[in-house]
Amino acid sequence: MSSTPAPVPLCDINARYQFLKPQIDAAVLRVIASGQAILGPEVAAFEKEAAAFCGSEFAVGCGSGSDALVLALHALDIGPGDEVIIPPFTFFATAGAVCRVGATPVFADIDPLTFNIDPEQLDAKITPRTKAVIPVHLYGQCCDMDAIWEIAEDHQLFVVEDAAQSFGSDYKGQRCGTLGAVAAMSFYPTKNLGAFGDAGLVTTNSPDIDKKLRALRVHGSEVKYYHKHIGYNMRLDAVHAAALRVQLPHVANWLNGRREAAQRYDRLIEETNLHGFMRRPTVKPDRLHTFNQYVVRVPGTHRDALVKHMKDNAVGVEVYYPLCLHEQECFKGLGYWTGDFPTSEEAAGTVMALPMFPEITETQQRRVVDVCAAYLAQAVRKVA
Repeated sequence: MSSTPAPVPLCDINARYQFLKPQIDAAVLRVIASGQAILGPEVAAFEKEAAAFCGSEFAVGCGSGSDALVLALHALDIGPGDEVIIPPFTFFATAGAVCRVGATPVFADIDPLTFNIDPEQLDAKITPRTKAVIPVHLYGQCCDMDAIWEIAEDHQLFVVEDAAQSFGSDYKGQRCGTLGAVAAMSFYPTKNLGAFGDAGLVTTNSPDIDKKLRALRVHGSEVKYYHKHIGYNMRLDAVHAAALRVQLPHVANWLNGRREAAQRYDRLIEETNLHGFMRRPTVKPDRLHTFNQYVVRVPGTHRDALVKHMKDNAVGVEVYYPLCLHEQECFKGLGYWTGDFPTSEEAAGTVMALPMFPEITETQQRRVVDVCAAYLAQAVRKVA
């Protein structure tokens, strides 16, 4: 009797926990015993250590990556009447944060190879109301920052990094988190560095921005019960900070594991002759791709059927993202239409993410690729 192959998860969060279970458990219990559940010394220590990792002067912990984006924009005084240029192919929070501070998102199409915002599309989007551009380092690869910096300098725009998926990546040797006036990061459990719940971080080299961020996350208060700004409740819980501190020294090794897994996928896709059907990720030579996701492209006529086939065979898969932001119902009032950003729309119809986590084995990856190859063979037979 043949045994059923073991499922392959999209992301195995538990593997990281089991590797560090004694240290994480001890750190969490230490916080509980201290009675200091919100901010406090654990958060301060994590902020210092995370800033050192990123190479930034300051780091401010907050409740989530979405919170980090809102805090970053608010700290730069971006609000009603301002426009912020973003890609239409990204997670909702990028546009949601712009709207939450009262500004207007303006979309610019993406590069078809990296899925990141295309600098050549920026100039045509700039108006007298444009105040910032948010380069989203999608899937773990940094944007073309030289070109973005030049445009931002020419038009006196703030650069706000959306580094939610790219903790530890770099551009020409410079870590993300230091590539703009301010950067927003996410420690959602599936990220390169993940908490056991929602958590985020904002980095900056400006002491003035740092000071304002710290006030904004506690209802705009620099001194308790005295409110300089109308802020938010966007604090980082000490339990998350303690768990993140345990994991931070291991991030470099985990990122190496992700890159090695990406290289194995590349090889396996080639060996199974899937490369004509499944386009592998493009890695720019001047960037350190951290592969928060390993995203391939397949013909749009096959994508959804292949996703179903993988799920039917207990192989993790996800589509990041099936509908562009300019096509979302809540943004209809912005005046965009399907067809306005063809490169983003094509990506939304063809991308799919294969299982990716540092501990993934070659056996698991071979099963993923074999399931994809079986789908293609079946599809070819149907045509014949």
